[in-house]
Amino acid sequence: MIRKAAFLLAALWTAPAADAVECSDIAYEGSRYTLCQINAAKEQLQLFLRDGEGQVYGHFSTLEETLAEDGKTLAFATNAGMYHSDRSPVGLYVDEDGEEMRLVTNAGPGNFGLLPNGVLCIRDGRADVFETLAFEQARPGCAYATQSGPMLVIDGELHPRFLPDSDSYYIRNGVGTSADGTRAVFAISRNAVTFHQFGSLFRDHLKLPNALYFDGNISRLHAPELGRSDAGFMMGPIVGVVEDTPAGG
Repeated sequence: MIRKAAFLLAALWTAPAADAVECSDIAYEGSRYTLCQINAAKEQLQLFLRDGEGQVYGHFSTLEETLAEDGKTLAFATNAGMYHSDRSPVGLYVDEDGEEMRLVTNAGPGNFGLLPNGVLCIRDGRADVFETLAFEQARPGCAYATQSGPMLVIDGELHPRFLPDSDSYYIRNGVGTSADGTRAVFAISRNAVTFHQFGSLFRDHLKLPNALYFDGNISRLHAPELGRSDAGFMMGPIVGVVEDTPAGG
């Protein structure tokens, strides 16, 4: 009860949503993170997996090239959910081409199956992280959706399986959303952290009521504002902000 009361008091203050993509490097509780805050009410946040010919983008650079053909630029991006060896999504995935994979509600191996897991749902003017069973019940009309797991924060509480003294340290990335859906904060650790540390970043520092884990050491970030665009093995789903290319750009 004390934890819930403290969280509710903290939630009375909500950081203002950014007017554009705002990325920064921070230190919190002895670990380093890169954060990218998005105003989902104003920014064009969407998911990407395959190009017009059905080929997986796989890399930020490939996606950038495709967007450039339409006079668009990628202002921010990160990997967005777990995938199989062929880069197809493990859980629910919806984008402009429709639903590629259904919602998975049962437990399973690996971090994805560490229930409760969740869904990032992007709708007109907002982005929300839902716990999977809550998502199944609500069935919000998502223009874009990607399922991953585990949940990091669930209605202001850390995932029940997270241990403060865990010795499982990895690079991790994920997303948290505000109650009104306008503020989405994407985070990637710059050093190996535990699930408990990563979830605490979203709950205690960012004051976000719900947050979702995307992946571990394969995690990458595209943040031109910071002069960063990570390369590596091909990715599956990508979430990013698309903007019009400035005149003369």
